[in-house]
Amino acid sequence: MTRTVGSSPPPRTGHDAIPLSPRPLAIALLGFTAVPQPAWAAPPKPVPTAQQQAPAQTAKASAACAPTVAGATPNLRLTSLFTKYGNDNNRLDDWTGADGTYSLKLPGGRELWIFSDTFLGKVNPDGTRPPVVEEGGTTVFLNNTFAVERDGRLSTIHGGTPDAPKAVMPPRDEDHWYWAGDATLAGGVVEVTYQEYERFGPGAWDWRWHRNVVARFSPGRLDRPLSVHDLPSGNGVSWASGILRDGGYTYVYGVEDHGSPKYMHIARVKGNSLLGPWEYRTADGGWSPDEADSARIMEGVANEYSVSKVGSGYVLITHDTTEPLNPTIVAYSACSPAGPFTGKQHVYTTPETGGNIFTYNAHAHPEIDGPGLVVSYNVNSFVNTDHYDDVSIYRPRFLDVTFT
Repeated sequence: MTRTVGSSPPPRTGHDAIPLSPRPLAIALLGFTAVPQPAWAAPPKPVPTAQQQAPAQTAKASAACAPTVAGATPNLRLTSLFTKYGNDNNRLDDWTGADGTYSLKLPGGRELWIFSDTFLGKVNPDGTRPPVVEEGGTTVFLNNTFAVERDGRLSTIHGGTPDAPKAVMPPRDEDHWYWAGDATLAGGVVEVTYQEYERFGPGAWDWRWHRNVVARFSPGRLDRPLSVHDLPSGNGVSWASGILRDGGYTYVYGVEDHGSPKYMHIARVKGNSLLGPWEYRTADGGWSPDEADSARIMEGVANEYSVSKVGSGYVLITHDTTEPLNPTIVAYSACSPAGPFTGKQHVYTTPETGGNIFTYNAHAHPEIDGPGLVVSYNVNSFVNTDHYDDVSIYRPRFLDVTFT
């Protein structure tokens, strides 16, 4: 984890280092709070989630539309694609590792891969990488980047120049930075959600979530946004953990993050663009235009997750955050994109987890062809120097999850 570059919190090295990923542990969804809570965050109230308030309805819905997980196997094509690309030194201003791993199908069949904290630079023949620039090395570390896949080949997109790369979503000043959420295509324009974080003091952990925004990009020029717009941010919900287009609406999934617990929230916008009027799922199963009415739909999701249509039902894929450092990816089912999501099923136990290594932020990529749902997850380490010693750690892994 390299929480080192640009506007992210200051670096520390060695075995006593704080988590190096630009994603600190609380953001990496480990099920506990490792950083100070945002200014809006109060201790979670003992309020039942919307599903807990209607258990009979929940059970009935689950039985009616529940796709059953048949199995999960590694997707060797995508895992190998990023492994080979990350190890290739044909360019030294391109991707060697990252987390986040959202995706979007672009016009013309290209695949846009959306990353948060990203390493750019050289990979040594022995599978190590130089330290980041701020620690005296040559590796560049950015808080967000893109990669574009065309015909099985990847290319990195960043701002700035090859000699001085910058994030594609630049911060407004040195005390702020952006991590990416899910994205959608609206009228031929790419809309990518970002969460802005900010420093509020000199300490290593003196930073917090600040607000949600959406940046609009031209598919033909992805190195800088056309415009940036505020998204709802007044209720302590980080939008958008996932996005789903269904039935004339764009559903936006968020997380109210108290470290442990983490709660799902759901909003929707009519049409394809996130710039329209939002309405929020309420505790009684309705919709309200008032952000304050957004209800806790369920507990146990990660900061990044997905809801996808499978057959006649909908499947929520998430790392299970009901236990700290959980290596388990799970699925829930619903008859509606707004839930209730029930029938927790085991999908996969990540084999990388153990020792310093942890995994997080599993979510689906339904636009990618496969025998079922293509699912990615991220891998990270508690120890800063692990990412220099082994470049394979901080790269996404992919699965094919099938259903009956």
